[in-house]
Formats: sequence, C-alpha cells, structure tokens
Amino acid sequence: MPSIDVVDETFLTVPPDVLAAEFAQPHNWRRLWPDLQLEVVTDRGVEGMRWTVTGALVGSMEVWLEPVLDGTVLHYFLRADPPGPDGAPAPAPPRRAAAESRRRQRAAKSIALAYKLRLEAGRAPGEPPPARAPAANPARVR
Repeated sequence: MPSIDVVDETFLTVPPDVLAAEFAQPHNWRRLWPDLQLEVVTDRGVEGMRWTVTGALVGSMEVWLEPVLDGTVLHYFLRADPPGPDGAPAPAPPRRAAAESRRRQRAAKSIALAYKLRLEAGRAPGEPPPARAPAANPARVR
C-alpha cells in the first residue's frame, strides 16, 4: 500500500462535461501539480482521467467526475510514494508520509474549491448551474 493515500470529494454545481474540459487540458496539470509529471493512463471523457505519476511522487492519480443532481461530485485520488534512488517508489517513513498526505489533502481541497468558486461564479443558491464556465483558470493554490 502506498505511504501517501489521498482521497477527496467536492460537490460542484456544474455539469460533468464542464469540469472534464478543465482536467483534459495538459497545460492545467503543470499549474495544479507543479512537482508531478503526469501521463494519461485512461481518458474517461466526462467521467474523468487516470494518470501515472512521477517526479516528487511515484504512483497513480485519478479524477472521477460523478453526475449528481444538478452538478458533479469531483472525486480525487492520489496513491503514491516518494521516489527512491532508482526512481522506483520507496515508502516514506510514517511521520513524513503523514505530513505529505496532509499537504496533498489540503492542496486537493484548494484545487477543488478554486474550481468551485470560478465555475459557480454568479450562481445564486438554488439556481441551476451556469450554462458555460468562465474562461479564466483557477489560480494555483498550494
């Protein structure tokens, strides 16, 4: 089992295709996860993406977009270890793994909330999701 195991979910009142378009752009990945190199394993379209992860961590990452009511639950998974001297996954000591997991959990929630704020902008409570998302990208939050 990887020493860093992050699971997060956030509800956004936007259609899955709007959110999928955000994660389908490789230029967004570097901004969202600057210390990770991602390679697509599975592009699931409006259901999300799966990547292999290298760089600061070695493992896998997934964004699963689940349609719920008038929006989408953004599920985020990161399962990885720091790289060893040979580049292969090397489990982190418990304290380091816990600290890195907390840091990655906060980053995942910051990313989700930045998308939520931008993509739901101007939507009054109880109103349907906006027809189109604003063009700007969320700021990198760490």
